[in-house]
Amino acid sequence: MLDLSKKFWEADLSDIRRGYYIDVQKQTQSLSQVPALASALASAKSYVCLICGAVFEKGIIYPMEGVLYEAERAVQAHIAAEHGSLFEYLLGVAASSGGITELQSELLRQFHQGTDDAEIAKLLGQGSTSTVRNHRFKLREKEKQAKVYLALMSLVGKQEGADALVGVHRGAKMVDERYVFTEKEKEQIIHKYFEDNGQGPLIDWPSKEKRRVAVVQHISAKFEPGRQYTEKEVNEILKQVYELDYVILRRYLIEYGFLDRTRDGSSYWVKL
Repeated sequence: MLDLSKKFWEADLSDIRRGYYIDVQKQTQSLSQVPALASALASAKSYVCLICGAVFEKGIIYPMEGVLYEAERAVQAHIAAEHGSLFEYLLGVAASSGGITELQSELLRQFHQGTDDAEIAKLLGQGSTSTVRNHRFKLREKEKQAKVYLALMSLVGKQEGADALVGVHRGAKMVDERYVFTEKEKEQIIHKYFEDNGQGPLIDWPSKEKRRVAVVQHISAKFEPGRQYTEKEVNEILKQVYELDYVILRRYLIEYGFLDRTRDGSSYWVKL
């Protein structure tokens, strides 16, 4: 799940807009000695859904609801069928990460639907059309600022190794200082709180929020994206991690946005 989040946040803007990225497979050393085969392998591609990680390989035909699709059309059909509106998904990510307010979220939704300013003013109780236009102007200004910020960060470059910050998962409900820790710090926390250098059960439940985030993030990797779990199945997995109080693990997996569930608690899944 964390790899999915990492792929999402590191994806190009064009890939995020369409909801998938192209993974070009690397040719092996032995096969590269055969020119014709090397040429075919050089262009071998997979189309990978940025939301759930589903892979569609070029050259394979995928049947979906009675229609046959080539790989790229298949990933597009998959996103529409399995994840619904990509716009709504991205809106949810932006809102949960604190990037936009509830009002801005609804304004963007109405702009996307092509609703005119006068109608938006009525729907959202924003007074006059000039008020809506002012909101639109401010959002455009945010867009300009974001472009400059992206350019600056690309020039700064990425930190690698132990000092690199751990990525925030997309399901995070409130991103704050709890999520600010490095890969090295996370490794130290995992080694401290889990037996066998992170491979065994949880030794103790941390008292500090930042450590809890790291611990729960580590535990979340035990759940498979795209799979539905019953509460009993979730409990059985968590009992193996911390039998003393597996319920608290379940609660924080939900609270921190790693897992989601139905209202009656009958079904759980990885929050993508």
